[in-house]
Amino acid sequence: MVYASHSPKPLEKSITNLKLQAMKAQGEKFVTVALYDAPMAAMAERSGVEVVLVGDSLGMTVLGYDSTIPVTMEQMIYHIEAVSRGNKKSLIMADLPFMTYATPTQAMENAARAMQAGAHMIKIEGGSWLTETITMLADRGIPVCAHIGLTPQSVNKLGGFRVQGRTEEKAQELFDDAKKLEAAGADILLMECVPADLAKKITEALTIPTIGIGAGRDTDAQVLVINDILGLTPIPPKFSKNFLVETTDIPGALAKYVGDVKNGVFPSNEHIFE
Repeated sequence: MVYASHSPKPLEKSITNLKLQAMKAQGEKFVTVALYDAPMAAMAERSGVEVVLVGDSLGMTVLGYDSTIPVTMEQMIYHIEAVSRGNKKSLIMADLPFMTYATPTQAMENAARAMQAGAHMIKIEGGSWLTETITMLADRGIPVCAHIGLTPQSVNKLGGFRVQGRTEEKAQELFDDAKKLEAAGADILLMECVPADLAKKITEALTIPTIGIGAGRDTDAQVLVINDILGLTPIPPKFSKNFLVETTDIPGALAKYVGDVKNGVFPSNEHIFE
């Protein structure tokens, strides 16, 4: 496949859920960055990043925890507010942290807090058990990104940060979950650390956009954590790339990431799980 050249430029209009759906329909990749503060959020907007994710990964990247599990709703609110002050045009997606959406009612209450803090969409981790929750949120006007595959909040149950869906049985389970989550009202599906062929199959089967991280090159979008983009992670995961080593400054690194996703250069084979 031949990709057109792309020079990242500032967003001209606010990105909406409908815009992302249109980009999927047109076969145009969009870019997601997980970040946590106003300056980086502003830089993402200037670089043309369509979606910024205020991830509970901030527990590990900013707060020094060894997982996302200790992150609180109050900490998420603090960082959502900071990001929303710095970025006015990207779609702002925010994680609900561990055990803040164990029931539909709890999810609705905490999603409302995240939206009031500046999020445009919330992200929750899990499979088909989330269908009732997603339908309740969707019915009340709260957009949802469902997150399957490696779900970091379940790391203790999963036995570590491991690729998911490698057996035929587990692959079918993830595929079925994806279809059920879409039917329940999810607006976006994020897949983390799943084999590239499976991510492609799921992306082609869904009408909603997919975002991949360690999920091959055929998802509708890619997401990386800003710390990985800038080489700040001591032991970077296989799916990440330090873009700062190829550029002269932080804006250049972010622009290079955006351009490489848009042009189909990233992820390359070395970042993909088979």
